[in-house]
Amino acid sequence: MKIKHIAPHIYKIEAWVGLKISTWLVKTEFGSILIDSGMGFMTGATIKLAKAYGPLQMILLTHGHIDHTGGLASLLKKERVPVYAHELEIPYMEGDLAYPGRRKPQRLVDKGVVKPLPKDREGQLHSMMGLIPYYTPGHSPGHTVYYHPEDQLLLCGDLFTSKNGRLKPPIKAFTADMAEAVESGKIVEELSPAAASVCHGGEVPDPGRQYKKYKATFGSLRAAVNGSKER
Repeated sequence: MKIKHIAPHIYKIEAWVGLKISTWLVKTEFGSILIDSGMGFMTGATIKLAKAYGPLQMILLTHGHIDHTGGLASLLKKERVPVYAHELEIPYMEGDLAYPGRRKPQRLVDKGVVKPLPKDREGQLHSMMGLIPYYTPGHSPGHTVYYHPEDQLLLCGDLFTSKNGRLKPPIKAFTADMAEAVESGKIVEELSPAAASVCHGGEVPDPGRQYKKYKATFGSLRAAVNGSKER
C-alpha cells in the first residue's frame, strides 16, 4: 500500500490487487472524511491515517462496486460513523436490484448501513462538510463524484481511468452505460478543477481542457458488461 499527499487537505490511499485501487482521506476542521472504503485489507492503514487528523466523521461512497465498498464492514467495526451514497445506488449495493448487465443481485453492504446523500430544497445534492457531491451516472446507476473547492480537486471514483496524465474511459467490463459515463465526464469541463483524481490511475492535471477530445475519442464506445462477472 502507498499513501500519497495529493492536495493540501487530501491524501490518496493506493493498493494493488491486479490493478490499482484507491480511496481518499480528506482533512477537515474537525477530523477527516473517507471517500470509498477500498478492500478490507486496507482498513488498518486507513484508520491510522484518519486518526492522525482527529476523528473519522463520515464515509462517502462514489458507488457500490466491491472495490469501493469491500472494506466498509471492517471499517464500521472499528469506527461507528455515518455512510452516504446517492439514493439511486443504494438498491444495487444492498442487493435489491442487479447492477445493469449482471445476472443476479449481489448484496455488497448490509441493509440500512448506507444513507442517501441529503438534498437541499431545490433537490440538489447537499455539500458534505466542504465536499460537493455531483451525480455522474453511467459507470453505475448512482455514481457520484466529490469536489473539494478549496483544493480544486475532483475525486472521481470510476468516472474515468487515467494514463500518463490523460483522461481515459472507465473499465468497459464493469461500466453499465459507457455513453452515459462519457457524457457525465463533462463535469470536469463545467467545474474546471485544477486536477482530477481517479481510483484506477493517477491524477490528471487540468482535466477540463481534455474533455472535448476525450468525448470525441471515446463517446462512441459501448460498455462490454459481462453478465458472468461479479463486481
